Amino acid sequence: MAACRFRRSIAAQLSHVLEVPPENLIKSICAVPVSKKGQETDFQLFVSSVLDANSIDNSRRDIQLEAQNMAKKLKCDGVVSRIGTGDGTVNFTINRELLAKTVLQQVFDDGPQYGLKSELFSDLPKRNIIIEFSSPNIAKKFHVGHLRSTIIGNFVANLKEACGHYVKRINYLGDWGMQFGLLGAGFQRFGSEEKLRSNPLQHLFEVYVQVNKASEEEENTKKQAQDFFRKLEMREEQAVSLWQHFRNVSIEEYIQMYKRLGVCFDEYSGESDYQEKSQKVLKMLDTKGLLKKTKEGTGVVHLSENGDQSVVIMRSDGTSLYLTRDLAAAIDRMDKYNPDTMIYVTDKNQVPHFQQVFQILRLLGYEWTERCQHLPFGRVQGMKTRKGEVVFLEDVLDEARSMVLERSALAKTTKELDNPLETAENIGLAALIIQDFKGLLSSDYQFSWDRVLQSRGDTGVFLQYTHARLWSLEDMCGTVNQVSHINMACLQDPPAVSLIQHLLRYDEILYQSSKDLQPKHIVNYLLKLSHLTAVAHKRLPVKGSVPELAESRLCLFQAVRTVLGSGMKLLGITPVNKM
Repeated sequence: MAACRFRRSIAAQLSHVLEVPPENLIKSICAVPVSKKGQETDFQLFVSSVLDANSIDNSRRDIQLEAQNMAKKLKCDGVVSRIGTGDGTVNFTINRELLAKTVLQQVFDDGPQYGLKSELFSDLPKRNIIIEFSSPNIAKKFHVGHLRSTIIGNFVANLKEACGHYVKRINYLGDWGMQFGLLGAGFQRFGSEEKLRSNPLQHLFEVYVQVNKASEEEENTKKQAQDFFRKLEMREEQAVSLWQHFRNVSIEEYIQMYKRLGVCFDEYSGESDYQEKSQKVLKMLDTKGLLKKTKEGTGVVHLSENGDQSVVIMRSDGTSLYLTRDLAAAIDRMDKYNPDTMIYVTDKNQVPHFQQVFQILRLLGYEWTERCQHLPFGRVQGMKTRKGEVVFLEDVLDEARSMVLERSALAKTTKELDNPLETAENIGLAALIIQDFKGLLSSDYQFSWDRVLQSRGDTGVFLQYTHARLWSLEDMCGTVNQVSHINMACLQDPPAVSLIQHLLRYDEILYQSSKDLQPKHIVNYLLKLSHLTAVAHKRLPVKGSVPELAESRLCLFQAVRTVLGSGMKLLGITPVNKM
């Protein structure tokens, strides 16, 4: 890895001065973010990160003095051409031609793996990871509320796999509970087999709305729903057959939606798989004296010793709840797969729920609970189509595709496309993902079509445009197969140096995202890469330049496209080559 070679060289020098093993210094040596004006410095060491807090007063003045003293003891060599100090830092400038050659050679050698082979990842053991995400409720059309869970879970899975971990993607369907008692009773009353065949989820949605309204007005409807769910729990054939039909048609439609999103799963499971196993959980809780009965007959677990924090875990008729089934699912997965980490990707409103799940698992004595992690996310506000408020995800995807096609038709620079619908779909999805991933996942954000679909600025459309522009350049001018014969002296213009310096930082960005599971680091990096590319494309022409200069610039732009494309794929975006 290019950055690794330079970090090792700097660490070797620092090791002698600080009397610290060089491997202990690697992660304290950081590539410097590129500023608008550009900069000479390539790497910096934050002195405070290597000082012994017990032996020195870490005031600004002392740190600055330490930085200056440290810099005086270091020497330039064939790798480092300049050493200076900043605000509490020792700064290192790499030999310019060596910097360009090493970075570009590494991108060409590693291809899509560039940044992932860094020694920053070398001390991270390969893990067995389960990620549960998306998890829509069957018998309902894919709700827009599940979009965030789906794309965030997909990103986390992509990133973990890219880092070399074994990842199992689980879609845990909401396919059990009293709502299916309502739906079953409702279908027997309002349902139509013909409508179910022609448009299954739309019809089930309409039935559910009707039966909900009826249950609010008629006590008898509630009783019918309870009776139907009791039959389900007792596994009566007719009730289970109808429920299974609802489940099958739901999964078939969801799979089509996941294809549009570019998402796949290793396993579809659901709450229904844990109806019997949840009874075993209740027995375990009872055996350990943790299950308490209320006067009404419901089962509760006290989460605090004085009993002021309790959670209901069983209905008065002995049937399971969502919480009970989540406990059974966690125990079953740990027994079956023994993952090192199990990540749940859900709305932040479920934070209290997962706190309860993890606390009850700890009360049951499961030490592996420490391996369970909840990754919460905020809500999207104001998501509308031109028809008004949206409920279903397909409406959002259709709207994005439609608006991209309309804007493409009006643009003067639009290329003739082999598959305009597919291209528009990929651009629209990129726009949605980048809008979603720009901030902290836990934050709510206000949705805006105007912002999302801008071709300039920090948008997914801009990333796609940059990738297509670089592909067009290669299509017109050819590609570079080897870096060895490129004259690196031709890549010393400020825009070229800034791009190379930015490529240098990619492994740190990936490492940061792998630690906190926030895609915003990669998004901001790719947007900055695209802005730097726009400047370089304008000021460093390939066409019309002398061959030596043209080839060196083409080599640089080819490296940029490789990194841009692989970064977009990590985020769940399919890069387009024409638009």
